[in-house]
Amino acid sequence: LPRFTETVSLIYLFNPTQVPIAEISVAMVGIDSQSDVGNSSRTRSSRRDSVRILLVGDANTGKTSLILSLVSEEFPERVPPRAEEITIPPDVTPEKVPTHIVDYSEREQSKFELSEELKAADVVCIVYSVEEEDTLDRISGYWLPLLRSTLGENHEKPVILVGNKVDMVDYSTMEIVLELMVEFSEIETCVECSARTLKNISELFYYAQKAVLYPTAPLYRLEDRDLTDECKRSLTRIFRLCDEDCDGILNDPELNVFQERCFQSPLMPQALDELKQVVSRNCTDGVQGGGLTLRGFLFLHRLFVQRGRHETTWTVLRRFGYTDDLKLPAEYLVPVLRVPPGCSTELNHAGYLFLTTLFQRHDADGDGCLSPAETLSLFSTCPLVPWGSELSTTVRTNTVGYVTLQGYLAQWTLWT
Repeated sequence: LPRFTETVSLIYLFNPTQVPIAEISVAMVGIDSQSDVGNSSRTRSSRRDSVRILLVGDANTGKTSLILSLVSEEFPERVPPRAEEITIPPDVTPEKVPTHIVDYSEREQSKFELSEELKAADVVCIVYSVEEEDTLDRISGYWLPLLRSTLGENHEKPVILVGNKVDMVDYSTMEIVLELMVEFSEIETCVECSARTLKNISELFYYAQKAVLYPTAPLYRLEDRDLTDECKRSLTRIFRLCDEDCDGILNDPELNVFQERCFQSPLMPQALDELKQVVSRNCTDGVQGGGLTLRGFLFLHRLFVQRGRHETTWTVLRRFGYTDDLKLPAEYLVPVLRVPPGCSTELNHAGYLFLTTLFQRHDADGDGCLSPAETLSLFSTCPLVPWGSELSTTVRTNTVGYVTLQGYLAQWTLWT
C-alpha cells in the first residue's frame, strides 16, 4: 500500500550486495539504505543541512517516553512532563544529517509556543495511543486541522502518524489510519510502536527524517496511485539523456552507464535479468528488444515509491540536477562562464566532437541534416527549442531548409 510501512523482502538491483534468490519476493532497482550511507550527503538536497522533528499529540500518549527510549535504549520508569530538545549528530544517523528532536507538552507550553514549533519543524509526528480510541479520533478532529490552520490549507509539511503502546493490545489501528491517509495528503506514513518494548522506535525517527529528505508529495499522487506529472517529465528527460542511441530503449550498456552515474556500483547480469522480468510481468511494453522502454522506466519508479523506496528515485533526480520542487536551478541551466578581460571564447576540439556526436545521434535517417522532428528530439532535454525558421536563412541547409552538419556547427560557433 502506498505510504504504508510494511515488511517486504526485496532485492534492490542497484545494490552491490546480492540477495539470495530464495529471499526475493519483489525485484526492484534500488539502493539499500545502509549501503548508500557514504553517498547520502551528495544525493540529498544541499539546502537541507539538518532535520527538525516535532512530536505532538494528546497527553499520556507517550511522546516523551518515545524520545527517552530512543536516547537511553530502555523504557524510562520516571517520565518528566516534557523532554528537552535532543540533537542527534550526523555520524550516527543513516542519512548523515544532524537531527533535532523536539517534544511538546500541553501542560508546560502555550498554544502560541505550539504554533511556533509547528512552523519551525521540518516534520510533525502526531502520537496517539492505540489503546485509547479518543486519541486516534483527535488526529482528524483536532491535530490535522490545527496544522492546516497554522500552516495553511495546502501546506506541504510532512506528517507521520505514530501509534504508541502496541504492547498493550492485540490488534492494529492501521485500517483506520489508512483512511486518514487518503483524506489528508500531508500524512507521509504511519508506524505503530512501543516505547516500553522499544518496538519500531528507531524506525519511527528514521521514517521522520526520510520524510523530510525524500518527500513523497513531489513524486506521487495517492488518489491516482501514480507519479506526479512533474515527476514523469523529469524522469522522461533523464531517460532521453541516457538513451544514447535514441532508439527509445535503455539497453544493458546504457543501463550500466545510468547505474554507475547514480549509484556508483555495477549491475550484475543476473540483476539485469531480474529487473526486466519484473517489468515485463507487470508493465505492458515495458521491455522491448531486450531493453527497458520509457514506460518500463516510469513503472519502476512508481514501484519504488509505492514500496517506500523514495530515496532511490530522489537519488536519480538529484544526480541529474533536480531540486526538491523538481526544477532545474539557474546555476545548472545557465552555469557561470568567467571570461578574463581581453579574452574571447571559442569551441575547442572536444566541444566540436561533442556537438557532432549529438547531431549524429539525432539524425535518425542518416541524411546529414536535421529535420524539424529531429531538431525537436535533439532539444527535447532542454527547457525550450532555441532555433526557429530563421535558421534556414543564416546557415547552410539542404534544399528543403533542413540544417546540415556544417550549418549546425556554424550556429554553435557563432553562439560560442
